[in-house]
Amino acid sequence: MRRDLPWLNDPRPWAVLVSEVMLQQTSTSRVIQPWTKFMEQFPTPDACATAPLAHVLVAWSGLGYPRRAKALHGAARTIRDEFDGQVPRNVDELRRLPGVGEYTANAVASFAYGRHVAVLDTNVGRVLARALANESLRTSDARILAQVLLPRSGAAEFNQAMIDLGAQFCRAAPRCEQCPLARSCAWRRHGGSDPAPRSAAVSRPQAPFAGSNRQLRGRVLHALREGPRAKTRLVSDLGVDKARADVVLESLVRDGLVTKVSRAYSLSGDDSR
Repeated sequence: MRRDLPWLNDPRPWAVLVSEVMLQQTSTSRVIQPWTKFMEQFPTPDACATAPLAHVLVAWSGLGYPRRAKALHGAARTIRDEFDGQVPRNVDELRRLPGVGEYTANAVASFAYGRHVAVLDTNVGRVLARALANESLRTSDARILAQVLLPRSGAAEFNQAMIDLGAQFCRAAPRCEQCPLARSCAWRRHGGSDPAPRSAAVSRPQAPFAGSNRQLRGRVLHALREGPRAKTRLVSDLGVDKARADVVLESLVRDGLVTKVSRAYSLSGDDSR
């Protein structure tokens, strides 16, 4: 059942952190190749911290949600400046890194350092709601249940098994016939409406990407990979009215991903301006 994913066999805590940030809001299949290339380019926190943000944004291209790239760049700088270049070992210190919330902190502490902390993501949330509780769980209840289930030893392996179970079988559209927990699953035994969609940690359907401002933001960042570009050309390339283009460009500047100089734009940290 364990999936063959490159970061699962990489002992570097930095490799784990990069994979977990990339996996936020992104499917595993889309992360494998970008993670491999990113780690080749930035094998250590210091390599990432030293690089201009523009280089990190280019390496991130294709993954979406580029604010994660900026946060990871900030995390690398915090690791370099405050933790002597070493990814923190405990959850509280991990939470001090930009872009690292409860799930990511617990995942890095567990998978990189073997800490006895539960990992609660959308996959685990579905397993808990269906197989264990057969009811939608509040966040506090899901956290307690996930922690109670942890074995005394091998917490990282157990956490990964729960994630893999949710990713392969207890999916949004569940594959109950093939699931190894089919005989003991509370939802399968007792029936009722699916408790997972409304349960803690379970992702909600996202708004369509096609035609969204998220898509337009991605197109701007892709264009700026080749260097600074005048606003008039960007607006023309986007193919939308000027008012909407302004909203998209201003959001990128506000997020620190793009820099505006006069009437031209470039990736933040692009030294070719």
